[in-house]
Amino acid sequence: MSEPIFPESFLWGAATSAYQIEGQPLADGAGPSIWHRFAHNPGRIANGDSGDLACDHYHRYRDDIALMSELGLGVYRFSIAWGRVLPEGRGRVNQPGLDFYRRLIDTLLEHGIQPMPTLYHWDLPCALYDRGGWLAPDSPGWFADYAELVFRALDDRVPIWITLNEPWITAMLGHLDGSLAPGHRDLFEAPQVAHHQLLAHAAAVAVYRGVGRHQIGIALNLEPQHPATPSDADRAAATRQDLILNRWFLDAVLCGRYPDELPGLFGPAWPEGAELELVGAGIQTDFVGVNYYSRGLVSAAHQAPAPYVSRVPPDPSRVTAMGWEIHPPGLTEILCRLKDDYGNPPVYVTENGAAFADPPPLDGEIADPERIDYLRTHIRAAHDALRAGVDLRGYLVWSLLDNFEWAEGYAKRFGIIGVDHQTQQRIPKQSARFYREVIRSRGASLVPGA
Repeated sequence: MSEPIFPESFLWGAATSAYQIEGQPLADGAGPSIWHRFAHNPGRIANGDSGDLACDHYHRYRDDIALMSELGLGVYRFSIAWGRVLPEGRGRVNQPGLDFYRRLIDTLLEHGIQPMPTLYHWDLPCALYDRGGWLAPDSPGWFADYAELVFRALDDRVPIWITLNEPWITAMLGHLDGSLAPGHRDLFEAPQVAHHQLLAHAAAVAVYRGVGRHQIGIALNLEPQHPATPSDADRAAATRQDLILNRWFLDAVLCGRYPDELPGLFGPAWPEGAELELVGAGIQTDFVGVNYYSRGLVSAAHQAPAPYVSRVPPDPSRVTAMGWEIHPPGLTEILCRLKDDYGNPPVYVTENGAAFADPPPLDGEIADPERIDYLRTHIRAAHDALRAGVDLRGYLVWSLLDNFEWAEGYAKRFGIIGVDHQTQQRIPKQSARFYREVIRSRGASLVPGA
């Protein structure tokens, strides 16, 4: 057997989110979220699916944690449903909802698994949405109050916190593209929503400095943007797309400012005074969570409505079931960029994985060689970044379970553990066995000939 290639301190884990796996979104006094409302709006979700049952993790979390333990996970990233804890988003605490997360965390710790909670994974309470949601100037304060409540309740058992998951998605796909909750299409809303989320992150970190004792960061969806040809036009298009997808949030979180070109890109839709407000917020983070799935291949000939630039369709032989190009070197590239351009902050790969059309189970197991190849090549890409000097602390696969994949419903399967959503049976995939061996050997099994 080859020698381990990852350090002993490296954290191996898996990630999920509340609305995608918990089910029972209104149980025990919880308040509805914008995703509950969105999913029950006809025509929004493939096949009319919703997260009403999902993986029923709300009732089956102990069994799921036992599966995590069998995999050898050292860390589990999950999200806390804001409306379970605060049904109106602020004010009255729903103790049964908070107690669910206490039990979840305690059970993880009993199995030697570090909890990594995300405070916000897109499921804003409807009560706050009805008061303006992320467009409301008070929204950063609402989030900070919620964060403080959760910190005070759980920080003694939580070593790593994440404030927000992919604020770009909430802003751009939730408020400009309209494909995700709350389903708006308004250029003026997108930058305002993004700005308020960044102020919310800053406010939550400031609160944590007063009451918390461990690490707190943010999870960003990042991907390199490559020109389709060497032409000046394609290079300019890729630079523009990089500004929108990567620099917007990286500059804000790691430099405390917005890129100079950003306000001009949005024009009159850019919120007045946003740059000064961001500087005044004193934004900071202990680490960056990187959610990586693919790269962008950009052409000026594929212009989309501002401020988007459309991707060139990838080679259909090298895509996942989501139509995303499989491009492992992009993970190395984006991680090395954090080192080279942003001072090498601590980094976790907080999401990486792929959906494929898995076959039915055979002899109690699901064969998924495409997912195994995806994980193998991307974990090697993460190791390449580590060897290049990136301060990479851990890798978490997306996802532990086949879950509710947002607008795709249950049609797209990302899990390394399959779920029969009719019976709720958990069915291991060969990728789970592969990942368990990677963890056990600290990457030695990835070495050719091992």
